[in-house]
Amino acid sequence: MSGRCLAAALSAILALTVGCGGGEDDDRGRPARPSSSASLEILQPAAGAQVQGPSIDVRVELAGGEIVPQASRDLQPDKGHVHLRLNGELVSHTFGTTQTLTEVAAGDYILEAEFVAADHGPFNPRVITSTSFTVT
Repeated sequence: MSGRCLAAALSAILALTVGCGGGEDDDRGRPARPSSSASLEILQPAAGAQVQGPSIDVRVELAGGEIVPQASRDLQPDKGHVHLRLNGELVSHTFGTTQTLTEVAAGDYILEAEFVAADHGPFNPRVITSTSFTVT
């Protein structure tokens, strides 16, 4: 086997090992991201809703996880925070299931909510959901 083929085979094995939780570090030497069995749903605003702005009430439901108020490097699969993004821009790190976003201009939006680990990094795979709505 050529050196190039051997390197490719070793990279594939490493990726499978890390992806299946068999490794402690990722391919860059950083700790592998934990996985979570939690699920997240956006309850408000509803998909396709027309919402009166400029303040938008957001409500999510988290199942199988717990929102904790402090950041930590002691990562547990069922403890973390919720991040909210509007059209891809991070707008809130919330420590609860409700949040009011202020100064939201009229227009069309995609809201993403993500349950992240206590260090604010994503779980692997990500626990994320989204909805679209319009602000009038």
